[in-house]
Amino acid sequence: MRHQIGEAAGRAGRDPDSIRLIVVSKQNPPKKVLEAYQAGARCFGENKIQEAVSKIDEVNFLDINWHFIGHLQKNKIKYIDSRFELIHSVDSLSLAEKISAHCENHGEVQAVLLQVNISGEDAKFGMTPTELKNQLKDFGQLRGIRVHGLMMIPPQCDDPEDSRQFFCGLRELRDECLNLKVQGVQLKELSMGMTNDYKIAVEEGATLVRVGTAIFGERNPD
Repeated sequence: MRHQIGEAAGRAGRDPDSIRLIVVSKQNPPKKVLEAYQAGARCFGENKIQEAVSKIDEVNFLDINWHFIGHLQKNKIKYIDSRFELIHSVDSLSLAEKISAHCENHGEVQAVLLQVNISGEDAKFGMTPTELKNQLKDFGQLRGIRVHGLMMIPPQCDDPEDSRQFFCGLRELRDECLNLKVQGVQLKELSMGMTNDYKIAVEEGATLVRVGTAIFGERNPD
């Protein structure tokens, strides 16, 4: 997997070390996580908060970084306490405010990514690009979070090349937001690309790719 990421980075003239592989361990038992850990994986992604909490508590190694990549419901924020290096899926200002308030109350600061609905699909979570730009200053003023970048999920398609326009769109949106020079907002991370299209995502600037099926095999449907 790292070899393929390296090849994709090379095609784009990028340093392979600038891209992190997030091994998506959702619906896989702790035993599978341990096997991946023994094979060298150190960053794992979960998408259901309570499943993640029990798994993190069981697989308790100091050198594992856990990422939350699924939709986070406001009533589940109480479970995040210092468990996740990064939350990829902050899809609204109101959710960010709730996370920030929770973290402030516990003397913590949570690193997050802002989820953008680049494709405009009704079924996708995330802000529109316009909403993101209009609210970026508000995100920067929240003391309990730090914005580290953007995340997106492209439309499902058979041909990975069909995802390129959306990955390119997120990168260009990130560059537009950087030009706004909003204090308190860092945009060094782009979380995009999964098993089917991560190579295209790397070519278009991804710094975090979320891959599960290619590592663990097919999962049962949610």
